[in-house]
Amino acid sequence: MGVIRMRRYLPALAAVALIAVLSANTATTYPVGRIRTDKGEILFYLYPQTPNHMASFIKLANGHYWDSLTFNRVIKNFVAQGGCPDTPAGFKDSPYNLAPEFVPDLRHVYGAVGAGRDDNPQKLSAGCQFYIVVNKDGLKRLDGNYVVYGQVIKGMDVVEAIVSVPTDSTDTPLTPIPLTVSVVQMTAAQIEATGFKMK
Repeated sequence: MGVIRMRRYLPALAAVALIAVLSANTATTYPVGRIRTDKGEILFYLYPQTPNHMASFIKLANGHYWDSLTFNRVIKNFVAQGGCPDTPAGFKDSPYNLAPEFVPDLRHVYGAVGAGRDDNPQKLSAGCQFYIVVNKDGLKRLDGNYVVYGQVIKGMDVVEAIVSVPTDSTDTPLTPIPLTVSVVQMTAAQIEATGFKMK
């Protein structure tokens, strides 16, 4: 009798299993920036509250824009900055600028990812230039002046290693730190499993 009863339930069990698989495959995912270096991997959540900066990052990452570039400015207890070289006249070869998207509750806390820029009066972000805050007290003086559009969720030990390398007088690493930048998709559960609370 047990075998017969089990056969009756098999179609229902199969349906439940199929629903579970379909649900898993259709779970909402979110774009996460991934930077691979010879020091390790960095993952950071991209804030939907800054849609233009998020879209720009995804566009350049998918186009492999950064894959021949480096972390060109690293300062312990300040930032690890990369994406395109600085020059006295401003950013070199930025593909475009972005209008600022200042969001009051996105602050320059430890691990914040921001958009670099020159001293233009409109505070336009350079499309190519990004930085990661490496000051555990945050950098409040940058709030409202530079756009925060992401937050590191894994790999701050890697960022700390990057800002600890020997540099020259312009804060450029003596040994280049190349970037391989991409975007991966993660579910809310995967993101929050890192300890980060999505906003």
